[in-house]
Amino acid sequence: MKSFQTHKISQEYSGLTIENYLKQILHYSGRKIQKLTRQKGLFINGKPAFLQRQLRVNDSLRVLVFEDCSYGVQPEPGAIEILYEDNHLLVLSKPPFQLVHPTGQTTGGTLANFLAHHFAERSIISTIRPVHRLDRDTSGCVIFAKDAHSQSLLEQQLQARRLKRTYWALVKGTVEAPSGTIDAPIGAHPTLANRRAVTSKGEQAVTHYRTIRKFPDATLLELTLDTGRTHQIRVHLADLGYPVLGDRMYGSRSPLISRQALHAVSVSFEHLETNQPVTVTAPLPADFERLMSYYEKTSTSSAATSV
Repeated sequence: MKSFQTHKISQEYSGLTIENYLKQILHYSGRKIQKLTRQKGLFINGKPAFLQRQLRVNDSLRVLVFEDCSYGVQPEPGAIEILYEDNHLLVLSKPPFQLVHPTGQTTGGTLANFLAHHFAERSIISTIRPVHRLDRDTSGCVIFAKDAHSQSLLEQQLQARRLKRTYWALVKGTVEAPSGTIDAPIGAHPTLANRRAVTSKGEQAVTHYRTIRKFPDATLLELTLDTGRTHQIRVHLADLGYPVLGDRMYGSRSPLISRQALHAVSVSFEHLETNQPVTVTAPLPADFERLMSYYEKTSTSSAATSV
């Protein structure tokens, strides 16, 4: 059975031809539009549509969704937490210590495997398409596109910085500045495999930070990215002199948390049908909550002692 997406035409797009709407608003290529017409994949108000037909307010344009034939990963039963879902995408909350998708010799137990099983239980065949990645030990929001076209549109938003990712990091030391920007290129570490470093030979990397809360020997920062280099936040903060707590690769182990204290707290993007802004937030996982509680208590005790 064919699947369609329905687009309700607003005043803003009245007067466009269906072809122009597909090209300018949905960003369909000429080849994909030809494929739609060959497969009779366009309907306007329930009737077959012609590309040069002009759209009117409240028209209902139905566009064929080209079906996937595989998940791309092995479906595997496992818990997932869906923070947001619409016709085009899902936002999942990734727990710490889990990969987003299979890589290397790891073929199972990932968020992608569990999402494939979730689709299979609903009799949906949809290739698993993560729009961005998180490190294994980083928790929080991950966006998955439901089809190739949605993935392309979301990647365009990401490149144009209209899709924004916000992180919280608890770092070692007291950051004095209320906010700042780290603009330092990141590339391969000169001597250590699988690590990154700030280097003049690297690619441009820009991280913005804002201080949320100061503790006697730690600081909670909010961070946003203009670029998406591997380990970007961890490398930049370590280079600044404030490594993420628990980061064994770029800082040191912590007895308070068994991973880096880094959480993708929210993602913001433009809805793919309405263009309205959408923001999705992921609650802090239990280990990060415990860490925050520890520093809150330590801060309170220090304040009481100094009085």
